[in-house]
Amino acid sequence: MPKRHFLRGLRDGFPIGLGYFAVSFGLGISCRAANLTAFQGFLLSFLNNASAGEYGGITIIASDSGFLIMAAMMLVVNARYMLMSCALSQRLSNAQGFIHRLAMAFAVTDELFGIAISRPGVLNPYYYYGGMAVAIPGWSIGTACGIIAGAALPERIVSALSVALFGMFLAIIIPPARESRIILTVVITSFIASFAATYMEPLAQLTDGTRTIILTVVIAAAAAWFRPVQSQQKED
Repeated sequence: MPKRHFLRGLRDGFPIGLGYFAVSFGLGISCRAANLTAFQGFLLSFLNNASAGEYGGITIIASDSGFLIMAAMMLVVNARYMLMSCALSQRLSNAQGFIHRLAMAFAVTDELFGIAISRPGVLNPYYYYGGMAVAIPGWSIGTACGIIAGAALPERIVSALSVALFGMFLAIIIPPARESRIILTVVITSFIASFAATYMEPLAQLTDGTRTIILTVVIAAAAAWFRPVQSQQKED
């Protein structure tokens, strides 16, 4: 029984692993710019399966902002995974112990959450392990390959490849922004505020990581206050 669920998760997770490899290649270029080695980049991606959170961490490493800023950044950017973990936990059988829940929590990503939550009935943890078995290597190996390529390729090509990660973020935010005016407003506000904060005192004196944390908390709190989820659901 566990083997059958694991193989099914392996099959469903294979496209995710391929996508992670392609996306994390661009992440590796950013790691190279932060002077991380291929092993360090591999380890970073292996232990932190979150694109936005990892990129935020790399930005802080590059700016040498310190561990406290990095911890705050990880907490803010990756907060949504706590909600995903709660949702996955509710899909598990009550007989599943702490070890399975802890192991699954190691790699809660948007894509793995998507295939797991769409499974009918009670979720078998071995199905999730199958998805993790291809998703995590694809993400971490792709990052290492991006760092190696960044060291071997000419500077102009590396600069061109470095925009791949920004393309990924655009691909993430554009579809929901087209469907919701609220999300579109938040995205535009974030762009404008981020640009203004680089010139506005005293925010301009802060590090990039600190400014990102402040803007994330303020904009997200304002959006939640003025347009809570309940109001959005009623409108839809």
